[in-house]
Amino acid sequence: MRLGLMALPVAFFALFFAWPVTSIVGRGLKTETGWHLGRVGEVLGDRDIVDVLWFTTWQALASTVLTLLIALPGAHVFARFDFPGKQVLRAVVTVPFVLPTVVVGTAFLALVGRGGLFDELWGVRLDTTVWAILLAHVFFNYAVVVRTVGGLWSQLDPRQEEAARVLGATRFEAWRRVTLPALGPAVAAAALMVFLFTFTSFGVVQILGGPAFATLEVEVYRQTAHLLDLPTAAVLTLVQFAAVGLILAVHAWTVRRRESALTLVAPEQTSRRPVGPAQWGLLGAVLSSIALLIVLPLGVLVERSLDAPGGYGLGFYRALSDPDAGGGTFLVAPLRAVGNSLLYALAATGIALLIGGLAAAALTRRPGRLVRGFDALLMLPLGVSAVTVGFGFLITLDEPPLDLRTSWILVPLAQALVGVPFVVRTMLPVLRAVDGRLREAAAVLGASPLRAWREVDLPLVWRALLIAAGFAFAVSLGEFGATVFIARPDRPTLPVAVARLLGRAGELNYGQAMALSTILMLVCAVALLVLERLRTDRTSGEF
Repeated sequence: MRLGLMALPVAFFALFFAWPVTSIVGRGLKTETGWHLGRVGEVLGDRDIVDVLWFTTWQALASTVLTLLIALPGAHVFARFDFPGKQVLRAVVTVPFVLPTVVVGTAFLALVGRGGLFDELWGVRLDTTVWAILLAHVFFNYAVVVRTVGGLWSQLDPRQEEAARVLGATRFEAWRRVTLPALGPAVAAAALMVFLFTFTSFGVVQILGGPAFATLEVEVYRQTAHLLDLPTAAVLTLVQFAAVGLILAVHAWTVRRRESALTLVAPEQTSRRPVGPAQWGLLGAVLSSIALLIVLPLGVLVERSLDAPGGYGLGFYRALSDPDAGGGTFLVAPLRAVGNSLLYALAATGIALLIGGLAAAALTRRPGRLVRGFDALLMLPLGVSAVTVGFGFLITLDEPPLDLRTSWILVPLAQALVGVPFVVRTMLPVLRAVDGRLREAAAVLGASPLRAWREVDLPLVWRALLIAAGFAFAVSLGEFGATVFIARPDRPTLPVAVARLLGRAGELNYGQAMALSTILMLVCAVALLVLERLRTDRTSGEF
């Protein structure tokens, strides 16, 4: 039964992930005379490549530490305090996480870039500096810490900490000896996920870093698209693959530790109104950091989209319907990218639900090495270079019976690769919570496996299924690394359109990029608010 459920997901990943990636690596390192493995040493000995590796690593570490320092107080506030607007604010801080990295970069460009708010008010520009990259990474990953750590924190029984204080421990000692050890695996898991996302950062660094900074992902794109140096790109892909594999292995270990027995209670029992100056001061500090770090960049993005040459209005939005307004940037009106993106994202969501649903069902069976290996396989697309996957699509899916280069389905297939992990991580805890005896009883009464799933599992997991669909839709809508290679010029997606507009000079192109980014942000925000209405507890997965 388990192998039957795994068959389609394994075939999908083998065909649309493993084959393109290995083909790129093979073309880069294999010649007519055999494998040219000496190229690995040559690339890793290049001073410029060493600088890229060093920058990729230290900026990911710095981004992770900075995110934890800023977001952990927020996790405590959302877990322990009850205040007006808490659910809406939780949705607001999660908006950056589902935004495309291109939009994140655009939002901070409007804030700290040339002609941005800081430039106008104080003459300060942070674009092309590492500080803009670090702050944008905190903006993007704040919700990872709040949801992963705060979700567990809200269910820890506070009476354990109170008992330690009764026995003579100070407030800090009680927190350090009781709460921190319980939160440790969740903090480690959140830190590893933040490190993974920042280690593989592409859109943010591409837009804010300029020519001075490049991560591995950006360098793979430069070597592939600009220099056509496949050997160097292949080596960098292998390095990133090895690093991501190590990160995911450590993450899996921390998740297994987090599954150890803890005394958990309903979140409603641990959340109280702030009491005393210290708690109100902490709440005020967290709200201020959210306003400055999350709300302000999004607000400036909207403001810049309305700041047209003739005064505030919808001039940039109206220009999106004119194919000639971008100065030849597009073959069609930029506004067509909205419809293209929605169509692609809907198709990708359907594929991700099918593949991810089958994979999650397979992972609910008895754990073992096969299951753990399969679980790791499903997470790889989150860390392996999307640029490599996109370029691999072009060189592998170009011959019958899989000549898909001119087919519109190519984009949803690439987007579904990043949607599947979110579907699995959302549905897996709920499916594991279903009592297996219910399925056994249905089988005894003569129900087929399909009918047992329809009659037993589906009524219990439909809410998680809708949440998984929402996350898959949001991340598919914003996929950029692979789509930038395979989206046709006459059918651009929103992230690709934004990147193209930002790559051309002129106030109109800049304004249209802000307008498209605002549209994309609003679509993602609406999807997220729907998810918040559906999510009634923490049983709906990690994200």
